[in-house]
Amino acid sequence: MLLLSYSNFVFLFCMMVSSCNKTTSQNINQDPSFKRTSYYFSNEGNDANDGSLQHPMQSIKALNALHLNNGDSALFKGDETFDGNILLTINNASSKNFVLTSYGNDTAIINAGNGTAIEIDQSKNISISNIICKGSGRKDGNTKAGIAINNCSNINISNIYVSGFQKAGLQLYDCINTNVNNINTHDNGFAGISVDGDYGNRLSSHNINITNCSAVNNPGDPTNFTNHSGNGIIVGNCTNVLIDYCTATNNGWDMPRIGNGPVGIWCYEADSVIIQHCISYKNKTSKGGEDGGGYDFDGGTTNSVIQYCLSYENYGSAFGIFQYAGAGNWYNNTIRFCISENDGKVSAAHAGAYIWNSSHDSTQFKDFLFYNNTIYNDSGAAISYSVESDHSNFKFFNNIFIAAGELLRGKYGSDIFLANDWWSLKNVFNVNGENNFANWCKANNKEQMNGVIKGLNVNVSFKNAGNTMLADVNGLSAFDNYGIVGISAVTQSGIDLQALSNINIGDKDFNGKAADKNFMGACTHQ
Repeated sequence: MLLLSYSNFVFLFCMMVSSCNKTTSQNINQDPSFKRTSYYFSNEGNDANDGSLQHPMQSIKALNALHLNNGDSALFKGDETFDGNILLTINNASSKNFVLTSYGNDTAIINAGNGTAIEIDQSKNISISNIICKGSGRKDGNTKAGIAINNCSNINISNIYVSGFQKAGLQLYDCINTNVNNINTHDNGFAGISVDGDYGNRLSSHNINITNCSAVNNPGDPTNFTNHSGNGIIVGNCTNVLIDYCTATNNGWDMPRIGNGPVGIWCYEADSVIIQHCISYKNKTSKGGEDGGGYDFDGGTTNSVIQYCLSYENYGSAFGIFQYAGAGNWYNNTIRFCISENDGKVSAAHAGAYIWNSSHDSTQFKDFLFYNNTIYNDSGAAISYSVESDHSNFKFFNNIFIAAGELLRGKYGSDIFLANDWWSLKNVFNVNGENNFANWCKANNKEQMNGVIKGLNVNVSFKNAGNTMLADVNGLSAFDNYGIVGISAVTQSGIDLQALSNINIGDKDFNGKAADKNFMGACTHQ
């Protein structure tokens, strides 16, 4: 989890004082080709000053009036508050970055009131860092996003706190080649972080990295009664997106509607998304609302992966596998080496993984791999299929499924289940009332290869199942609650997926250890 203060940050750019600091801002406005300039802002300054370190300007209004070029810098004095809304379009006169940051030994605060703290449009080569952005509150007058970057490219955003905005804390729209690192978003409305683009054009937003970020207590947009809100990190209408070492928790609890709901970390209408090394836990939805899960591959997602992630105690399922009517085709997605603990207790899922398709077309919802995951659910099922869940070519290999009673619910008939371990805490085995594992395998042609049962029905002794409290993504590699105690058949009864289906499982498991091709579950048992 990210800390809630940057008081110890030392601003790296404070020594970048240009030789033209003594030039007046009037001359800069008259001659956009003039040498690049650093503009300083302090509460003790004056807008009539030249903006040098010795003679800083005072207000955001003065910044907005400047003719800014790539290579220029706007530096706000740390530990001071500046009221207003930064609204900029940068003249792309060079390939150097325009820099917006704090100077001194602390972090400046942009008090945006009811508006957006920082909005940059139609620009490129932008660096924003070491800033705190505050809005008046999602229910107290603010109606905007905290930071809004629109139609921009080559963007770096780092070390930012954003809170009190009705829409997203950080909103990227039609952005290309963007790195977002160490952003803490909390107490916003629609989402902590949102990536979006032109509908139907995934290339309008692409090559985006979101790393080491947290989305905490973003409860919902009080004005949105027609669609979900209260998401942690949501990306849509985009391609080539990485979400790595991020955390989402306690989001979505105040969505003002009953209907489709928020999720901790998810994507829709997106291609080539990788979500990895993340923790999504204790996310919620409105009373009577849907979803509220940990992770979600939603409508129109293609060629994407969720891996090495932890989910626990979310209202909805750990893994939403969803397709909605009107979405683009959903195909070729994978969930691997992940752990779910006690998810789905409140909303419709009541399971670790939930499969739903309102398009009623199996050709639009196909080609899914789910392997080497561990699902532990002491009050619900491992996997649940909605009544609306038409799909094709779903495959489940080398997983450990532990559930309270019934392990599997719904229309799973066409799916391939092979080399999984199943255990019912109450019934030893229970699927649709069948309590004999071998009988179920034979009657439904599951867990068999060439007539031989490859699956297991054995109780696994985990080190500390059901008691997860991990909140820091940096602790994932050492998280061993689902390590195996003693000797178990699951350590050598998995199937070699490379030999079976030319599936390359990679070289590491959930904990980053060398992955054994013959083990079940997310954690190699060494």
